[in-house]
Amino acid sequence: MAQPGRPGLTRWMMVLQVLNTTRGSVLAARCGEARSFLARGRGLMGRPALAAGEGLLIEPCSSVHSFFMRFPIDVVFADRQHRVVGLTEAMAPNRPYAGAWGARYVVELPAGTIAATGTRLGDVLRIEAIEA
Repeated sequence: MAQPGRPGLTRWMMVLQVLNTTRGSVLAARCGEARSFLARGRGLMGRPALAAGEGLLIEPCSSVHSFFMRFPIDVVFADRQHRVVGLTEAMAPNRPYAGAWGARYVVELPAGTIAATGTRLGDVLRIEAIEA
């Protein structure tokens, strides 16, 4: 069931929280999850915006594009040990590629999140399920 002011977040199966344990910061207080082929393919395409504190975790995934998107995003790439292996800040709409060698999943976030949280290569993330 969608919550007011959070359009589209519940289209993914579970709502997650993404924490940077190295910096003691929250990357996404409400993060959708895209694990199926269709959900990974759709990603954030067609959404009007991504609100502060929201995000989308895509797994498995080591690269993304921003075709058919309407807003810039920050992208955090992490490996199987949840260590940050790549960062792309303010990826503009309609860009063909951003990726990181060794990435297992990505977290797409509102532009400015990487800088605001001080996230750096080598930081360790923690993914927690929260109530929708």
